[in-house]
Order: sequence, then C-alpha cells, then structure tokens
Amino acid sequence: MQQNRDGFSSRFGVIAAAAGSAIGLGNIWRFPYVLGENGGGAFFLIYLAFIVLLGIPLMLTEMSIGRAGQRNTYGSFRNLAPKSKWYFIGIMGVVGAYMILSFYSAVAGWTLQYLYDAVVNNFANKNSADLVSMYETFTSSSFMPVVWTLVFLFLTGLVVVAGIEKGIEKYTKILMPLLFVIIVVLDIRAVSLDGAEEGLSFLFNPDFSKISSKVVLEALGQAFFSLSLGMGTIITYGSYIDKKEKLFSSAVSVSLADTAIAVLAGVAIFPAVFAFGIEPDSGPGLVFITLPNVFQQMPGGYFFSIIFFFLLVIAALTSSISLLEVIVAYFAEELNMTRAKATMVSFISVGVLGVLCALSFGPMSKVTLFGFTIFQLFDYVASNILLPVGGMLIVFFAGWVWARSRFKQEIIGESKENGLFKIFMFIIKFVAPFAIALVFLNAVGLLKF
Repeated sequence: MQQNRDGFSSRFGVIAAAAGSAIGLGNIWRFPYVLGENGGGAFFLIYLAFIVLLGIPLMLTEMSIGRAGQRNTYGSFRNLAPKSKWYFIGIMGVVGAYMILSFYSAVAGWTLQYLYDAVVNNFANKNSADLVSMYETFTSSSFMPVVWTLVFLFLTGLVVVAGIEKGIEKYTKILMPLLFVIIVVLDIRAVSLDGAEEGLSFLFNPDFSKISSKVVLEALGQAFFSLSLGMGTIITYGSYIDKKEKLFSSAVSVSLADTAIAVLAGVAIFPAVFAFGIEPDSGPGLVFITLPNVFQQMPGGYFFSIIFFFLLVIAALTSSISLLEVIVAYFAEELNMTRAKATMVSFISVGVLGVLCALSFGPMSKVTLFGFTIFQLFDYVASNILLPVGGMLIVFFAGWVWARSRFKQEIIGESKENGLFKIFMFIIKFVAPFAIALVFLNAVGLLKF
C-alpha cells in the first residue's frame, strides 16, 4: 500500500466531498421532474424509505471497502482480494466514471450557457415557444455546447489537480454551504408566491392512489443513483477517510444531506410551477424551458434566475469533481503518474468523449450505435448496466466474499456484533442484491410491470 497518501483532514471535509458527489444535477434537475411524473408526495415517501433501508447501508459498504483497501476503486479490490478477479468491479467503476463524466459534462455545459443567458437577461420577453426554440438552437449548435463542455471540465480539473485536502476538500467546504444557502433563498422566494400552497401540497401530501409497481421501481432507482452508488466515487473517497472517523455517522450525514437538497430543490421549483399554472410533469425540459418562463413572470425573476442557474453549476461541479477523481486516482496509483499528469490525461480523454456527447444533439445526431446517439449510448450503458451491475457485485463481494471480521472492523471497530450490525449484514447479503437486480432488470426492459 502507498504510504503518506493524501486524505481528508476533517469529518466535515468527508461529508462535504461525499455529499457533493451525491448532490448533483440528479437532485436539482432529475428528482423534481421524476417526482412530478410519479404523483408527488407518495413517490417522495417511498423514496425516503429506500434511502434509509438501502441507500445508507450501500454507502456505508462502499466507504468501508475504500477505507480498508486504501487505494482507488480498482486498487482497493485488488488489495482486499489479491488472488481473485474482483478488481474487475474497479475497472467497471473507472469505465463508468468515464462514460458518466462525458455526458454529464455536456449537460453541465448547458448550465453554464443558461447562467450566462440569465446574467445578460436573454430570457426577457420570450414566450414558451421562444424558450423551446432557444433551447433547441443552442443544444443543436456545433460550437457553444463544445466550448462550455470543455470550460466545465477545465474547472473540474483545476480542483482535482490540487489534490484531496488542498483541492477537493478545500473547495467542497466552500461550495456545499454556498449551495445550501442559495437553495434556501430560492425556497423562501418560491413559498412566498401567490398560489405556492398548491405546489407544497403536491410535494408533501401523498396521493397513494398513484402508487404502482412502476412508481416503486422509479423511487428505488432514484434512491440508488442519487447517492452516486455503484460508480466508484464513494469507494475512492472512502480510501481518503481517516481510520479514526466513524463511517456510520458519515454515511448517514451524506445520505441526509443528499435527500435534504433534493427536497429543498422540490420546494424551490414546485410552488413556482403551480403559482404560474404550469404542469408539474414537464419532464427534463422543466429546468431549461419551463423555469426560465417562470422566472420572467416572477417579481425579481432576473435575480432569481441567476442564482438558480448558479446553483445548478455548483451542483454539477461538485459531482463532476468526484467522477474525475475516480479516473485520476486510477492513473496516478496504478500507472504511477503524477497527479498533474494524471489530471491532464484524464481531462484530454474525457474532453474528447464529452465533445462527442455535446455534438450528439446537433451535427452528430445522426451518428448512432445500436440505435443510440453517443450521448444516449453512454447514458444507457452507464446508468442501466454498469452502475446497477457494479452495485450488485459490490454488495455481493461485501456480503459473501470479504471477511466479515474485516468488514465489521471498518464499521464498528472492536465492538461485539450487535443487532443493528446483524440487520445491516442481512440487508447487504439478501435485500440489496434483490433490490438492485430489480432496478437492473427494469432498466434494461427484461422486467416490466
């Protein structure tokens, strides 16, 4: 094992970085519209249940593997099971990080464009049709989406190249509190609008008539993906956590922070959506088409549009940092590169793929593989195959292959096994594999209700 590895210097640094990884566009962009499409409060309650029953145990498992392995996601498995092929999970994690960061950086580039549009007041005097045209014209362009994708990746690289304590920890300690303050400001404005009560009712009053097997699976999948599980980021970050830190409290804190931001995003969005008579199930266009329309109708909308899209940029950046760190840590530790060189190689290689994803909505929209554009292919393979399969293999490894004594040592130290730990092990060995299998089978279309 490496000596004197860089690492987190404080518990708050661990929570800020791991929460930053989990809190991304999935919370602020995807969660609200998925909730809107699946009936509001009832979906939210099921989602919360899955976070507690599965999300926290899975995050604790990945943190344990990383801290015990003391390497990147590939090296950790190689250290913990040296005479086996379990390191293949780590390879899947690195490949998954490449694919996700490639298409994620393209969408994150859109947030930079929309932040610019908000600042220069490009939303003013535009109706819904104008905003749709604005969105389609920009995303199908061959120039600006590429520029913003590379700018976003460059910003990500600037943080990662500085290391864990002086880079990732330092900046996430600033960005995460800032993100929280911004979203609370947006919440205060949203709930003060006339008609906001209907949006809050939609969010928090469960309509159990909307519950179906599809809604349950959507909630399960959202809980799994929103915490950045199965992609190597939590294992990589776990390897930088000091042995004195209590992993259980860190996992709970990160999961609660992730869920809180998702809820606060809903509070910021739905009261405004209902106040202006817009359908809550507007889909992915909710952020880039519907909300600009809301902002220009809202008193003070110019100011709030700027801080909203600034919020999106921060959320995207904290997640992309963790994804890039998965790749950089692998290159640095397994190929003996300096961090600077590993970051440069990662930036260039991910940048090429990110550009291809950015062009998938315009000049390369007709270029397809297996019926998918490059953006769609990376999204589908990573989200529907690599992440759930990786997650399933991780819990199988932890529950059935890794020595129980070493697993216990990471979680509760020298203490005797108690009832809570036994419940945790039951979830990891039996419940989690079954639940993740359902997500996987549903995602690839082999199981439909």
